[in-house]
Amino acid sequence: MRRVNASTLLQKAAKDMKASPSLDHFQRDREEIEAEEMLAASMGVDLVDPDATVPPAARRRFERMVERRSTGEPVPFITGRLDFRGLELRAKPGVFVPRDSSEFLAEQAVRRLRRRGDPVAVDLATGAGAIALAVANEVPGALVYGADISQEAVALARANARRLGLSARFVAGDLFGGLPASLHGQVDVITLHPPYVARDELADLPDEIRNFEPEHVLTDHSVDGLGLVERTADEAWGWLCRGGWVLIEVSPDRARAVGAVLRDEGFADVRSTNGGMGVTRVVVGRAAT
Repeated sequence: MRRVNASTLLQKAAKDMKASPSLDHFQRDREEIEAEEMLAASMGVDLVDPDATVPPAARRRFERMVERRSTGEPVPFITGRLDFRGLELRAKPGVFVPRDSSEFLAEQAVRRLRRRGDPVAVDLATGAGAIALAVANEVPGALVYGADISQEAVALARANARRLGLSARFVAGDLFGGLPASLHGQVDVITLHPPYVARDELADLPDEIRNFEPEHVLTDHSVDGLGLVERTADEAWGWLCRGGWVLIEVSPDRARAVGAVLRDEGFADVRSTNGGMGVTRVVVGRAAT
């Protein structure tokens, strides 16, 4: 196999991925970004020099990665890792992969927690623990819990916390079910990226989501996709302190409905916030009474 430079391989990979019907081509330059990420992983480097010559073994690894990605398999499952707000997290099939858009959810939580003394945060449906770990990393001294119904997700989140040396704690349970009772009335911020796809919309999802993500992280099987949102808004009152916040990440077309749920449950200062990517919104509400 003749040696080629990185630029040549990256251009071909991006072209192949752009031609794939299994990928959701929603973001400009997404394929170029993912190609660079996979080539860096195949070469064992942090950043790829476009003029660098790629060794044959690394080229073979990279081309296999591109083939897998073109079927829709998420890049973190292929490389076994993902970067989230400067943290390198381990990823594995069967556990929800956070998107770049979720960094805005973490940012919203961090901003509110930094204003409080001895803050407490809870991340529901935490998956690999990305939100909880970002909060623990950026708000020193915060008591941070992540909860997930999946034991596999909790095990991976705990492993990520140990490897990063972060103090976030992870528990298994249905929504708030695994949290210690001592947190009742003490939580400053609750975050949630719920499975908000309506049960009849699963078949319309792109292959890269429908064929590779566990169904329980996509839908709660409710008619409108708001089942867990409604439960969270109802049950959160028992856990939030006065003035505490609920932050919920959803698609733009769900934001208005989620805002209505929070208002109906008595939350104040409800609004939909946009992190700039246009893919999701973070709907916020405050427990004012």
